[in-house]
Amino acid sequence: MTPGRHIERWRVDPGEKVRLAQRDPASTEGAPGDRAQTEKAIPSLHDELFALQDRLSAEARRSVLVVLQGLDASGKDGTVKHVFRGVNPQGTTVTSFKEPTAQELAHDFLWRVHKRVPAAGEIGIFNRSHYEDVLVVRVHDLVPESVWRGRYGLINAFEQTLAERDTTVVKLFLHVSFEEQGKRLRSRLKAPEKRWKAQAGDFVERKFWDSYQTAYRDMLEQTSTKSAPWFVIPADHKWYRNWAVSQVLLDCLEKMDPQYPDVPPLDLPDGSL
Repeated sequence: MTPGRHIERWRVDPGEKVRLAQRDPASTEGAPGDRAQTEKAIPSLHDELFALQDRLSAEARRSVLVVLQGLDASGKDGTVKHVFRGVNPQGTTVTSFKEPTAQELAHDFLWRVHKRVPAAGEIGIFNRSHYEDVLVVRVHDLVPESVWRGRYGLINAFEQTLAERDTTVVKLFLHVSFEEQGKRLRSRLKAPEKRWKAQAGDFVERKFWDSYQTAYRDMLEQTSTKSAPWFVIPADHKWYRNWAVSQVLLDCLEKMDPQYPDVPPLDLPDGSL
């Protein structure tokens, strides 16, 4: 176990007043050094993650749910690609929640989410999540305030249920600046390997920046709990984002300390070895 990961620098404590404007999205606090030094340190973090995941899978008793939230171009896809590149895909599931289908809208907002939580021994990753139902629906007035505001308590109860069923919920808000988001969105138009991601709607959503900042602030304040706290990850520097997310995830798994199960007695016939 590696002591002193200091993930408290990013954690939102229950009851804390969140001021996103005072949290620097370009911060590199605590990194091993500059970009080159930090990227050099990341492969060893992949090795640690693989070893802990292997024990979690073998133990087959507990699970981890990683919730990734952030505005367009904040780096959710990149986080999945880079942080989890060293894990065993047999023990990992990734779910990307898109606009709800007609069937999903016919159920309560948590129906489609509960079906995708990780099984015992797995790491599940939500690329966007149930939190869209207190974010985009609020910003665009898709449901009345009484509906989305009431969902805070329902989400907290849902996540507490998961915790009581031995699922550790790791919630990561990728905090990107308005300027960096614009730079990334524009770069998608120029690079062939990124152009497929470009959507006109992403640029339209930038007009609602202030409304989203308010919605995210309230989300962080209302749903950061003792059993499932939020972590605000500075995301302007992709290399720092990957390092910081790795630190939070490793801290979680180290505290869980999964163990390989004891080998059961084997009644082998004579001469079989």
